Amino acid sequence: MSQSIAVLIPCYNESKTISKVVRDYRKALPEAVVYVYDNNSTDGTDVLAREAGAVVRYEPRQGKGNVIRTMFREIDADCYLMIDGDDTYPAEHARDMVNQVLFHRADMVIGDRLSSTYFTENKRMFHNSGNVLVRNLVNAFFGGHVTDIMTGYRAFSRMFVKSFPVLSQGFEIETEMTIHALDKNFVLASIPVDYRDRPSGSVSKLSTFSDGFKVLRTIARLVRDYRPLPFFSLIAALFLLIAVILFIPVWNEFRITGLVPRFPTLFAAGFMALAAIQMFCCGLILHTNGNKNRQAFEVQLNMLTMLCKHTPDCSEDDIPSPAQHSSES
Repeated sequence: MSQSIAVLIPCYNESKTISKVVRDYRKALPEAVVYVYDNNSTDGTDVLAREAGAVVRYEPRQGKGNVIRTMFREIDADCYLMIDGDDTYPAEHARDMVNQVLFHRADMVIGDRLSSTYFTENKRMFHNSGNVLVRNLVNAFFGGHVTDIMTGYRAFSRMFVKSFPVLSQGFEIETEMTIHALDKNFVLASIPVDYRDRPSGSVSKLSTFSDGFKVLRTIARLVRDYRPLPFFSLIAALFLLIAVILFIPVWNEFRITGLVPRFPTLFAAGFMALAAIQMFCCGLILHTNGNKNRQAFEVQLNMLTMLCKHTPDCSEDDIPSPAQHSSES
């Protein structure tokens, strides 16, 4: 039985490049259906995409995360290939990425720009160092070895797409995808891909500083949600350090004179120590709860797999997703 492939292209004002991107990926994957989701473009991107042979749909909520949320909900396929509409990712790698999902059981394939031409092609200030910083932070907190966290060139299995709870609204969605895959132990693969800078006349929608801060804020939020014990233990250690700093001079004075004349400082040290204990206990409780949610997620994935194997026309839209189950738990 043939396996279906969906090429997903979220777009906002990409009239300079969208026609070429659609044609390139239709040529690289002739059996695939190319979907362009227009995100309030005002330059005729949707018309050009339709003329090039894409299925055009619309998402009125602004932001890449909102577009991907709608794509993942509406489209059913065996393999999903996500790319940007700015013609920065050559189509020559598409087949290899799709094959990793269809024939090598990968759940998410990362088109790795950073191991290829990104650092020489990218001309935007601070983007190179920002990508490296995000990669190092995510791998350090989540124990991964992902080579490119923020690439927009990815392939997904049906299981990943239908079990991924999209929370981000903007460009931080790629970081959220990677962290979800690491936390839920999905099978990851990485393929070095060429990267080329935007052609003349094509303008990036990514703001270096505002979107960069959103990505860092997303990492902090996801570390809190997915790794609560280290997160709250770090806060507890900070509170405990402050408590010790406040307590030492009071203790020295008591040791020498037998008196405690600075009761406010002593009280402050005590409250900080109590707050440290509370932060650590919060982290421990949330860590235990997170492990329970992961267990429920795995059980739901197993159920989903069994149902799909025994039901040829199975669609995950008719089955409660593991993410929904976890949230209800």
